[in-house]
Amino acid sequence: MAASDATTLQDMGFDQARIAWALRATKNAGLQPAMDHILANLEKDVPAPGNDDHVQIEEPAEGAEGGDAEAKSIKCSECGKVFRNSALAQYHAEKSGHAEFEESTEEIKPLTEEEKKAKLEELRSKMAEKRATKSKAEQEEAKANELIRRKAGRDIEQAREDLKKKELTKEAEEKKREKKMEAEARARVKAQIESDKRERAERAAREKQLRESGGSIEATPAAAVASPVAALMAGGGAGGSEARLRVRAPGGVMWMGSLPAGAKLREVLGKMEADGKLSGAPAGVGSVRLSNTFPRKQYTDADLDKTLAELGLVPNAGLEAAW
Repeated sequence: MAASDATTLQDMGFDQARIAWALRATKNAGLQPAMDHILANLEKDVPAPGNDDHVQIEEPAEGAEGGDAEAKSIKCSECGKVFRNSALAQYHAEKSGHAEFEESTEEIKPLTEEEKKAKLEELRSKMAEKRATKSKAEQEEAKANELIRRKAGRDIEQAREDLKKKELTKEAEEKKREKKMEAEARARVKAQIESDKRERAERAAREKQLRESGGSIEATPAAAVASPVAALMAGGGAGGSEARLRVRAPGGVMWMGSLPAGAKLREVLGKMEADGKLSGAPAGVGSVRLSNTFPRKQYTDADLDKTLAELGLVPNAGLEAAW
């Protein structure tokens, strides 16, 4: 009979574990008690076999002593409910916590076919409702997880865009400063060239005047007529004791610092390496090449042992590093 009940319940759509629990809890009392058990426990997890705690209730004995009437059922003394057998009474005890039961002569009529069909329909309706509720909860959870995932993706993308904007802004500012330095250098050279022109014109005018007046022309020392432009490019004049340098390396890396005019160009690379600005060079300092932005010049290995003043990098200059 138990096997037939299990098959019937399986055909109704119940899972094997819940069917086994119902039959075990009702001690194979029949299809109706098993259906009642399943209906009452739809929201509960199926316990492992052997973990069911039961209140020990004795079956009503036929011809029990203490009265002429025969016990037909078991009654809960605490709430008055009547049960067909001890299995159902035990289930009630587990569910309600009641522990006081007594035998009763009241007979419980079995369900009619119509009542069984109604009970079955109720079970199916409950199961469908439970599945719908579970499906809705899963959909809402999936939707919430998707919103969280999208928000996290937007936050990451926004952070990347902000970082890129900052890098572009920094690069634009660096280029602007470089252009300003180049413009200032051009202006100084242009001003010095104009000064040279005026000086040569004045000297030519004086020489012409002396020739016309018959006077002697004093020889102008070579050092006196040397172009001030060369002196400027060599670091002469005010502020020629120190070189203020800005070196731009690949990847937007920028190094700024000051060195004595007598320091060698190689020392600039040493400073950059010490400050961690050459970490991207594949072969270290030996693979780094320096060049000047204005006037354009590529420095060789021999130039690395020349002073900053000799290379015309005083009082300030903008360099580029490459590897």
